[in-house]
Amino acid sequence: MARSLRLTEAERKVWNAFPTGEMVSFADTEPQATRTAGVNAPRDGHTWGPERTVRAEVITKLLLGARQAGVGAVPAVRVRGARITGSLQIFGGTVEHELVLTGCHLEGPVRFTDSRTRTVRLTNCRLPSFGGVGMRVEGHLSLSGSHVTGPVWVMRAQFGSGLWLGGTKVEHAHDEEPAVRCDAVVVDSVTFLGNADITGMVRLAGARLNGGVSLIGTKIRNPGRIALDADGMVVEDTMRCTGDFLALGCLRMRGARVNGLLAIRGVIRSPDTPYALHASHMEVRELYLKPDEPIDGVVTLAHSTVGTLQDSPDTWPERLRLNGLTYERLRGSGVARRIDWVGRDPEGFRPQPYEQLVAWYRRDGNEALARRAQLAKLRNRRRTEGLGGRLWGRLLDVTVGYGYRPWLAAVWFGILLLIGTVVFGLNPPRPLKPDEAPGFEPFAYTFDLLLPWSTFGQRDMFDPAGWTQALAYGLVVSGWILATALITGAARVLRPA
Repeated sequence: MARSLRLTEAERKVWNAFPTGEMVSFADTEPQATRTAGVNAPRDGHTWGPERTVRAEVITKLLLGARQAGVGAVPAVRVRGARITGSLQIFGGTVEHELVLTGCHLEGPVRFTDSRTRTVRLTNCRLPSFGGVGMRVEGHLSLSGSHVTGPVWVMRAQFGSGLWLGGTKVEHAHDEEPAVRCDAVVVDSVTFLGNADITGMVRLAGARLNGGVSLIGTKIRNPGRIALDADGMVVEDTMRCTGDFLALGCLRMRGARVNGLLAIRGVIRSPDTPYALHASHMEVRELYLKPDEPIDGVVTLAHSTVGTLQDSPDTWPERLRLNGLTYERLRGSGVARRIDWVGRDPEGFRPQPYEQLVAWYRRDGNEALARRAQLAKLRNRRRTEGLGGRLWGRLLDVTVGYGYRPWLAAVWFGILLLIGTVVFGLNPPRPLKPDEAPGFEPFAYTFDLLLPWSTFGQRDMFDPAGWTQALAYGLVVSGWILATALITGAARVLRPA
């Protein structure tokens, strides 16, 4: 086989090292130096001569069993600092050996479509694209530290011990195609995209990530479009978008389920898309949402279910959809800012966010805060009613606080009682039956006027004259208004509307 391929000297080194899995290094320095500019930088690999050049065909044949394993050794292809020409492509094959390429310059795409492989590691390399649609990896796939100038697509793939794109740079800004496409992948261990720098969309729709996912320090740039599409994704552990995380474009997680902590910090900017953070119909055990600056764009958590929500209202945008959101626990900020928080729906008043806030305060034993939230709901709903409803609502608010501040009625009653007592003390009304009338008492007379029924009998024995008659009528009407408002408010409290 080796003779039929007419191996070069560089290729013969790789061929001979395969049976024992020995690393073949064509670089003059340590692997870390492959990340920097200079003679060993993979981006300059097109300038490397034949002494460092290996055809992809040779590597493919070795992976597919062209060379027998050594006795007492584990065969593998391990190459550092090589220029690899041609395309490394295996369609539907079975690869029994590990592939490790470090600091290499690959001139053609890498494809493992519908293949079964062991661990594939292309670290600190430069390559035009990677395709692993439908691949099954008994081990992990790592592109950590590599620079991919085209897309990375691994839809419907399965990874036994992880998917690693730590520090990977991917450039594929395309209107229709994602830069990193991992639809419906299954990862049994950790999915690590920490410190990655991706130009274009990252798509994790329908993925099942059993070991959690890390986007710590990751930067995704796809302005005006979707930056991260994780619709329907299932995470069985923690998902972290923290550190210097940056999303220029929509962070979309509609219908996702995180059975642990979802932590979002960093910066999210997408004013030119319908949503900057689209997290509706989501299920999260614990949501920690404290971006480093206010989210730039519309946010929706509509119809999502959250166990514990820990956030800072200062980082929410002015347009925020919370209708249908439910949570068991709420952490962060006081009631005044929370009331403002639930009232930011761009379509106007929505009662459910207020009711959810009321329910949380009651579960937490804060009945006074629950009443404040309920009162805020009634006040904001008043703005949506007609003129009559607004006037009646204003009256209920001023007199009894919609029933949540009944002491206001006592204050008004006391003020009116004082006014009447003073006025009628200075301007006593004439008795209707002078021979039968008792002594006039301005306090008792005013008290009788304010109540719907006569308590002291003064109202039926005296008749005001002149301008005091208007005051008496006003006190009678005010008394009925206070009584009606108090009854209506009490009914609202006993049966919230």
